[in-house]
Amino acid sequence: QVQFVESGGGLVQPGGSLRLSCACASSRRLFSTYGMGWYRQAPGNQRELVAGIAVGGSTNYADSVQGRFTISRDNAKNTVYLQMNSLKPEDTAVYYCNTRPVNYSWAQGTQVTVSS
Repeated sequence: QVQFVESGGGLVQPGGSLRLSCACASSRRLFSTYGMGWYRQAPGNQRELVAGIAVGGSTNYADSVQGRFTISRDNAKNTVYLQMNSLKPEDTAVYYCNTRPVNYSWAQGTQVTVSS
């Protein structure tokens, strides 16, 4: 089983930045052996993949965040990050991390609200 604790969300004005963190606890496998992803769900919408990072470090992004968001990982700290710049109101959502593909239960996520 893998457990996730997301943090770093908040209220930010359009154009602002936030850095999300996700601490992972795995009872069986090393964190470094998992592909990881950041996902988000806005009210009334399905949960979607925002960014992914593979075991080898390659990354991919949803078109809507390409060039604005950066995913990274620190295997020594069992943590994955999401740097979000140039935030837009449409980025407002609850942000979650999980493995990629998704194999484990979702945690509570962290709320990101972009509003003036």
